[in-house]
Amino acid sequence: MSAPERLTVSVVGTGYLGTAHAAGMAQLGHDVVAMDVDAEKIALLSACELPFFEPGLGALLRKGVESGRLRFTTSYDDLAGAGAHFVCVGTPQAPGSCAADLRWVEAAFGELAARLTGPALIVGKSTVPAGTARRMAETVRRITGGDRVEVAWNPEFLREGHAVEDTLRPDRLVFGVETPRAEKVLREVYRPVIEEGCPVVVADYATAELVKVSANAFLAMKISFINAIAQVCEATGAAVLPLAEALGYDDRIGPRFLGPGLGFGGGCLPKDIRALYSCAGDLGLDEVAAFLRQVDVINLGRRDRVLALGRDLLGGSYAGARVCALGAAFKPNTDDVRDSPALAVASAAQAEGARVVVHDPVAVDGARRLRPDLVYADSILTAARGADLVLLLTDWTEFENLDPAVLSPVVRRRNMVDGRNLLIPARWRAAGWAYRA
Repeated sequence: MSAPERLTVSVVGTGYLGTAHAAGMAQLGHDVVAMDVDAEKIALLSACELPFFEPGLGALLRKGVESGRLRFTTSYDDLAGAGAHFVCVGTPQAPGSCAADLRWVEAAFGELAARLTGPALIVGKSTVPAGTARRMAETVRRITGGDRVEVAWNPEFLREGHAVEDTLRPDRLVFGVETPRAEKVLREVYRPVIEEGCPVVVADYATAELVKVSANAFLAMKISFINAIAQVCEATGAAVLPLAEALGYDDRIGPRFLGPGLGFGGGCLPKDIRALYSCAGDLGLDEVAAFLRQVDVINLGRRDRVLALGRDLLGGSYAGARVCALGAAFKPNTDDVRDSPALAVASAAQAEGARVVVHDPVAVDGARRLRPDLVYADSILTAARGADLVLLLTDWTEFENLDPAVLSPVVRRRNMVDGRNLLIPARWRAAGWAYRA
């Protein structure tokens, strides 16, 4: 693998995506300056400390900083000398709407364009609705007064918990470009991973923008599909896990994202499918919007179903019950609690009168900031002490390895709702637990 031409690259935004991208670019041999308006976050990153949990990223961050190829700043002025600028800011769901909030994207492109005096490429990596790149290109041309600064869109496919792997060994690269020069710059930036065989799809702006939301909508649809089938299984007495296993052997379907349970959450799938059905509605594609909206409806309904299973085990009411909630993150191997099904269920149980104690291996701090009204415990046994009901809500490995013989003496009543189909039902029932999943 040949080394790429050593470029100076900037990264705007240092969340999960931006930090992983900045550290990854340094690992590929480029000089990288990463910028964020959050001074506290920049201070932590400069000291080689991650402000969030992501396996393997801390070591990559430290390697980049100590090599001198990676540094951090709070000023856009420090980015002016770079030739390629990657915009990695968030596009959360807009308040009071299903559409994406593009304020930070628009601000980043405007601030960069105002400072760039020579030829440069601004590359959007944020997930945005189709038409955004075209609008940003027009904004850049207006501010710079010409075409010396070009715009490209290079969507990210990063999975939290696998950020290092997805940054350094992506399964595909998508370049939304208008000129051969923009494509050439991106190919040089990513030359090491391209030479290792990573496929490259070169497309127009709108196609590149739609790839990410389409991928997330498909994954969300697959999760909601198996959860819809799970409801059919409940009604007919069928077993959804062997059914899902059988489906997964069909190579047209595959086994991934066919895990029935509490459903999806996090900072990507929920907002992206909502943004896509909002976009479809704006385009007058009402049937498409209704189809995508139903995926979201089915997913949110799984939270109510888990609550109902727990309510049944408690005799019809959460009032006065002590509930142990195992999990706060939206999935394992991350501390991200954005749109977390686990935290939503725990909060809903408390709203119905339960005293809820939450344990998560890494996400307690973030959960406490979001839901300070819940009680948090630093161990499974502490959270379960005196519980009338245990809700397993995030599929961490340490929860999968739970021993009912260890948990039984701690709880008051042996009631388990396995919201992730993680446990072996026969084992828990043999230990005297009422087990629902």
